[in-house]
Amino acid sequence: MLRELITSDVIRIHSDATDWKDAISKSCEALIENGAIEPSYVEAIYLSHEELGPYYVVGPGMAMPHARPEDGVNRLSLAITVIQNGVNFNSEENDPVKMLVTLAATDSNSHVDAISKLAELFMNEEHVEAICNAQSKEDVLAIIDKY
Repeated sequence: MLRELITSDVIRIHSDATDWKDAISKSCEALIENGAIEPSYVEAIYLSHEELGPYYVVGPGMAMPHARPEDGVNRLSLAITVIQNGVNFNSEENDPVKMLVTLAATDSNSHVDAISKLAELFMNEEHVEAICNAQSKEDVLAIIDKY
């Protein structure tokens, strides 16, 4: 299931991000490049963060940035971005974030199966750690293939 949405072209590995906004921008790059989202989607995530705080930081070292379908989603998509040195999102117990799984959903239902598989992944500390320490796209895909 996840492998249908997460292909090598939507995986990015960066050593650093200057701040949470830079991390979000990096996490959306591949989806803008492949036409899955519009640049307005990034701005919508920034705005939500400023209004609600880092609600999408889902656990230690993990974030799932997303906005509303009407904020610039062209098709259901996911992207994985690894920030090797981590970045603070002002989510005390979960900082620094090293793995961002960007979600772009076209409606309220189409992404439910993907979220279920991501929840399984997020609960497996060994697999999360392996992705956070990944040195290549292939390292990430080896874990994603299990889901």
